[in-house]
Amino acid sequence: MNSPPPHKMLPPTVFWRIDEDIPQSLNWTLMFLSIAIPFGLWWIISNSGVVDSLFLPTPFVVGEAFLRLWQNGTLPEDIGASIFRVLGGFLLAAIVSIPLGILMGTFNSIRALMEPVIGIVRYMPAPAFIPLLILYFGLGELPKILLIFIGTLFFNTLMVMDAVKFVPKELVEITYTLGGLRKQVLLQVITPYVLPSIIDSCRVNMAASWNLVIVAELIAATTGLGRRISIAQRYLRTDEIFAGIIVIGIIGLTIDLFFRLLLRVSGRWVSK
Repeated sequence: MNSPPPHKMLPPTVFWRIDEDIPQSLNWTLMFLSIAIPFGLWWIISNSGVVDSLFLPTPFVVGEAFLRLWQNGTLPEDIGASIFRVLGGFLLAAIVSIPLGILMGTFNSIRALMEPVIGIVRYMPAPAFIPLLILYFGLGELPKILLIFIGTLFFNTLMVMDAVKFVPKELVEITYTLGGLRKQVLLQVITPYVLPSIIDSCRVNMAASWNLVIVAELIAATTGLGRRISIAQRYLRTDEIFAGIIVIGIIGLTIDLFFRLLLRVSGRWVSK
């Protein structure tokens, strides 16, 4: 049996191309399968009787629970409360972390001043601050928003700072050569260059914000998706638990797609 010459490499299949685009039809097919396969397995297992319906309700039962919660107004109220808390805490963290990260990545003096304390605090679990936040600010909306702020601020700052480190020094040197000032370098060279990375960092850390709001609502809240899941668990309403989790996932996916669109619009030079 003749084997191919050792110097000839077999061409890779379309599926296993490394860092190359795949056909749009294959892309959409794989995206469909990523949702259809888990949903299909869920449908098969829940209808097989292998697992008690109390612990694994069928998709149809979960859909009924979703409609019931939506029609009685519970679900819209919970969704609105959770989104308000996430956006409040995340936007507050973004307002602080983005300029701070850019300054830390640009000026070694600011990095030396801020990085040690940020490096220490970011390893402290944000939920550990809940007792203090409740003690200082009570059980209203402010402690929940501040919890998300604390849990997002430090990671977002360091990710933005790391992005600034990869700005080519040649760009800065050329700007100075052309008579640019320090302010122009910061605002017209460094910031636009790292803008796509900033958007990507926010996209990643938004997931952390959602995790934190659910934790906050499990502990001290009267509304919110986390609170709804906690109540459903207390009364063994597994269908409502599944409905709440799916809603959280759908909202998260929607936000993720928004950031991807924002990246595509504002950073066309890096979009594939």
